Amino acid sequence: MSLKQRITDDMKAAMRSRDAARLSCIRMLLAAIKQKEIDDRVELNDTDVLATVERLVKQRRESIAQFQAAGRRDLVDAETFEVDVLTGYLPQRLSEGEIAADVATAVAETGAATARDMGKVMALLKMRLAGRADMSTVSSLLKARLGR
Repeated sequence: MSLKQRITDDMKAAMRSRDAARLSCIRMLLAAIKQKEIDDRVELNDTDVLATVERLVKQRRESIAQFQAAGRRDLVDAETFEVDVLTGYLPQRLSEGEIAADVATAVAETGAATARDMGKVMALLKMRLAGRADMSTVSSLLKARLGR
């Protein structure tokens, strides 16, 4: 079953159980997926859907930080709930040690030696680690590895 189909099935289950908060979050996710499909004029595959989920999670986390600074606990709670629902669609996250091992492997495969080679290594890592690692963490580990 595709990820998009799983999300649709979860929406139907939320409708049946009358879970309004979960239903609203899943509908927001499906709307973002549909908007991406319309904009790009393609049917999204699981990788593209994961990228959409990651983008929405990142937006929610940024909102949480801003709402905390403003002292809006009610909005922090709502955004935290949405992050919890959305992260349920992401694969298991890799530990920093596993990411470092993947970075080392990619550096060896590409023959990267300097910071100038960072782009080609990041392109390889982005394909391999999509949805399983925060790319800012990957980037910082790669910069440390290449001595930048």
